[in-house]
Amino acid sequence: MRTDTRPGGAVHGDSPDEALAEALRSGPFHLALRTAVRRRGLALHRIRHHLAEQGLQVSVTSLSYWQRGERVPARTESVQVVRALEHILDVTPGALVRLLEPAHGGATAHTRAARRYQELFGQDSAVLQLLDQLDCPTEDRLHTVSQSEQVRIGPRRELCRREIQQLVRAHRGNVDRYVSLYEGDPGCDITRVRVDPLDNCRLGRVRSDRAAALLAVELVFDRPLALGETQPFRYRVTDGTGGVCTEYTRGFRYPVSHYLLQVYFTPPTLPVRCYRFGRRAANAPRHGVTQLPLNGYHSAHLAEQNASPGIVGLAWEWD
Repeated sequence: MRTDTRPGGAVHGDSPDEALAEALRSGPFHLALRTAVRRRGLALHRIRHHLAEQGLQVSVTSLSYWQRGERVPARTESVQVVRALEHILDVTPGALVRLLEPAHGGATAHTRAARRYQELFGQDSAVLQLLDQLDCPTEDRLHTVSQSEQVRIGPRRELCRREIQQLVRAHRGNVDRYVSLYEGDPGCDITRVRVDPLDNCRLGRVRSDRAAALLAVELVFDRPLALGETQPFRYRVTDGTGGVCTEYTRGFRYPVSHYLLQVYFTPPTLPVRCYRFGRRAANAPRHGVTQLPLNGYHSAHLAEQNASPGIVGLAWEWD
């Protein structure tokens, strides 16, 4: 499994008004809410007081969760609070509520809320230990807006390389790097895996866990991002040391607008079947299994729009 991780932050623009306009336009909800709160200059306990004056009860903790993307105001009563927040924060009526709709990457159910690392990988995961070595915060400072991956499977049925084009948005100010994780297949020599920055980034610190075949690398931007600012970048991971590969997965902690995965196979070694599947966590059972065709260019692909947090992947069967 190869899993996406986004540590790393005011929407790009010269003024708080421009920052808010961009956040309200492109979302996600928690970023727009945090930008609106910062622009208004109100502490959360003052916002809670204003809501109480209107007969709406919500805790400071809930408001904080909403700002961080750890909870989503999906219930009818919560949406009423969001409408009141639009007035308190001097936001155009309906602008925040609109971002709660699925078409805008919002949420109407708990499945759309951000997931913690522990929920995806487990409390004792080697992933968490590697992130600790990089002083990676458990609360992300970046989220993926869109991502496209090309994966090459070699003649020995091994994963040879993958190339990733990614667009991320900052949740907080002064964010200058992204941490990418790679997990090799059984037999992988993680010390021989190479990561090459290709566009808009450079290689930072690298940490590995040989026993778990895990690699964590920093991809450093040319300057710190502001809250809400976006950054496109591209990089390549070259392996070829592992055994037979039968699946490729990608994990997301936040909802993602668009994800494209293409897996290319090397003739004459071709799979007999390919499947798309999802998982709520690394050790959870597969769900949403759908057979995919292998085209004339010896590749299969999956495309996800407005994907919920969790794991999505492509699997295949060999003769």
